[in-house]
Amino acid sequence: MPEEKQPPDGGTRAYIVLFASFLCNGLIFGIVNSYSIIYNEIYKNYTENKMDNAAAKASLIGSLMIGTTFLLSMVSGMVSDRIGIRPTTCIGGFIITCSLLISSFYIENVYVLIFSCGIMYGIGASLTYIPSLTIIGHYFKKNIGLANGFVTLGSSVFTIIMPFLLDYLLKTVGLNTCFRYLAALLSCLMLCSFAFKPRFQSPLTKKSIQDDTSEAYFANFLNISIWKNPRYVLWIVAVPIALCGYFVPYVHMAMFIRKNFKGENEKLPVVCIAITSAIGRILFGKLSDLKGVNSIILQQLSFVVIGIVSILTPFIKNYTLLLMAILIMGLFDGCFITVVGPIAFKFCGPKGAGQAIGFLLGLISIPITIGPTVAGAIYDQTKSYTLPFILAGIPPFIGAAMMTKIHFMESAEDEIECVESKESSEKKQLTSDAINTKETGKIADV
Repeated sequence: MPEEKQPPDGGTRAYIVLFASFLCNGLIFGIVNSYSIIYNEIYKNYTENKMDNAAAKASLIGSLMIGTTFLLSMVSGMVSDRIGIRPTTCIGGFIITCSLLISSFYIENVYVLIFSCGIMYGIGASLTYIPSLTIIGHYFKKNIGLANGFVTLGSSVFTIIMPFLLDYLLKTVGLNTCFRYLAALLSCLMLCSFAFKPRFQSPLTKKSIQDDTSEAYFANFLNISIWKNPRYVLWIVAVPIALCGYFVPYVHMAMFIRKNFKGENEKLPVVCIAITSAIGRILFGKLSDLKGVNSIILQQLSFVVIGIVSILTPFIKNYTLLLMAILIMGLFDGCFITVVGPIAFKFCGPKGAGQAIGFLLGLISIPITIGPTVAGAIYDQTKSYTLPFILAGIPPFIGAAMMTKIHFMESAEDEIECVESKESSEKKQLTSDAINTKETGKIADV
């Protein structure tokens, strides 16, 4: 079997892959992160039609967009390991395009939108998103933090642009035609897939199913080795807990501004999050590549800051101060997102990173789907966002505290490695002494 090449950390093809991944992240999450603009239009439509629990139902669509994306990421990781990164990305782009086209014909039917704009969009997004992250490890190693920062920067850039584009389309052509334009735009994901040429195959891609038992079939899809790493297991338990309220501001911020800051720009807070998130992704991406910088600590710090800002948000009465708080939240949002890839590659290596990220995002899907929906239901009952934002800010502290144990686990492993290294060095010294003694004996005999 030919020896696998090391990631080049540069070159024309590497930069093409980087740009294609940037577009994938930007197109997928630009719409998801700007859903509050679409949410307002859907909520207005359902309220005019006197639909019960309009806020909860409208927010459920957005929750399912992001929730399904993450839930099926574990499946996406296994599928891309099995059939390849390129085909998985292309299939995902096709499904997303179809989901938006279907949605454009059924705006009035909330149940169709829940499936097409929520679940179906999430399926396509998951099949595109995970390969766009996995392929980075094929082309970058030394600068993988910065590369991940640039790729995830795509969602920030498109989140800045998309609210204004959506607002323009909604005012000029309406929601139906807006969805059709978005379908045409996201069809570009299928073109991006052609850039994703892997430099090595996953061990699962190279396997052939020689046994028709269910255990053998399952083993050909699941990379069991990643579950033998206790640090990874603790990480994917702590992060979903930390993100129980993560998506609440993205879904409800526009409505929060409309209710509490009448006459102020509803789109500006989402744009502010995107701008500083973009800065954070590059800043913390580069920082995580530096020797001696611990990516886990960076992620813990981001959770603590996001939690503080979420709790304080409903008590801020000045719009300028609110924007300043949101700018801080965005900066550390960028930090959290950027270090996910490097941490996964650190724990599981490039061959296991696809499924490692996939399973993490799959577990994340549950809390981030429930969070905005619960927030919408609480708002329906209380007509206030105070309690939803406070509750959204508590879980990040819990998740950050749980991740502290990872540092002690790392220290223990480092100590074991030091002992093993010392023992190995002593054995080499003994062997060297024995050889020298033997050679001295031979010389004496002569």
